[in-house]
Order: sequence, then structure tokens, then C-alpha cells
Amino acid sequence: MRVSVIVPALNEQPRIADAVSSAWSFGAAEVIVVDGGSGDGTCRIAGEAGAEVLSSLAGRAVQQNAGAGGSSGEVLLFLHADCRLPSGGVEQIESALEDPAVVGGSFRQRIEDEGWVYRWLERGNAWRAGWRQVPYGDQGLFVRRASFEAVGGFPEVPLMDDVMLARSLRRLGRLKLVEGPLSVDARRWQQRGVIRQTLRNWCLLAAWRLGVSPERLARHYRRHDRA
Repeated sequence: MRVSVIVPALNEQPRIADAVSSAWSFGAAEVIVVDGGSGDGTCRIAGEAGAEVLSSLAGRAVQQNAGAGGSSGEVLLFLHADCRLPSGGVEQIESALEDPAVVGGSFRQRIEDEGWVYRWLERGNAWRAGWRQVPYGDQGLFVRRASFEAVGGFPEVPLMDDVMLARSLRRLGRLKLVEGPLSVDARRWQQRGVIRQTLRNWCLLAAWRLGVSPERLARHYRRHDRA
């Protein structure tokens, strides 16, 4: 089973090499970094780490769709640049997809901070992805190519694209949570506070379910590369 790992990136110079290296150790057949207009050394470092580097308009959904279009694997895995895949973990995906009812899934996380609150956050995220079937993008979404293409890929919106994709995929089959763990940089929780960031995510999700557009919600979600 050929797994294509697709990494959307924007000004991720300090982290991109580790993300790409983890994808190779994971067992990826190819690693594609899709750059959204970085002003640092992201593209150069990604290429030196062995990734194929593509350029696209900025926007995680747009970049991920571009990477999918330029890939060749039977399975697509979308990896955020501040995450790292487990070594040899491609076998977990192969095992999950032996069940024809499973169209994709995500990984349990290991957030890189020793605080107890992060262990609770990991458990909550696993419950959301496993029981509620709503994985977020920082859990390493993977999907059969045929299923991804059947739902039209990621909706090209500035926010909630991962949740919208998951909802579309659930109409085709089941999303499975695999053990991983996928390592996640704790930067955004450290910068904004775990409780504050979690409450903000919940509020954004609730507002979207009540009909607020992703474009409007995006005005209230601070990007990692902006002060």
C-alpha cells in the first residue's frame, strides 16, 4: 500500500525538516511539501530533507488539495508541519484499511509537554476522533484516495476544512483512530493557554454548527505565523 504524505507549510523553517524526516521513517512512499508562500527557508530545507516541494496559493485546504493532486499513493496522509509521525507507523494504516468499511482515520496524539493537562487533552482529542468520528487536522488525517476524490477533497475554506472533510467521509464509511502516537508541538497551547485555546476551538465549532460561515470564523482564529 503506497501512502503519500502531504505537508502544507507556511514559514515552518524550524520544524519542516523533522516533519519530513518523520514521514520517511514512517514508511511513506513519497513526501510532498506544499508551500503557501513562505518568506523563510521552508522550501529549501524541505527539499534538502528529501521532500518534493510544490507551491500553491496560501490556505491549508488549498495547499492540501494541491498536494493530493500531485501525489500518486493509494492512501493520502495529511501531516501538519508541527507534527511528527511514528516510525514504521504505515503498518497501522495498512491494518486499519484492511476493513473495507474504513475509509480513513487519524492518530492518537502525544503533545510534547509533560504537564498533566496535556494528557487530558490527548484523551479528549482521542475520544472526539474515535467515538464522535470528528478528527482534526493535527491528528494526521489519512484517507483512501478514492474516497477523498469521491467527496471532492477538502472544502477550500479558511477554517473548519478538516471537520467538513470528516463529515463528508463519514457518509462513505468509518473513520478509525489508530494508536500512533503522532507527536505534536505544544506551541499553540503554550502561547495561548490550554484552557483558552480549547474553549476557543469549542466556540468556533459551535458557531459553525449554528451557521456562521468559515470565512467569518477565520477572523477570530489567530494564525501561527502572525503576532
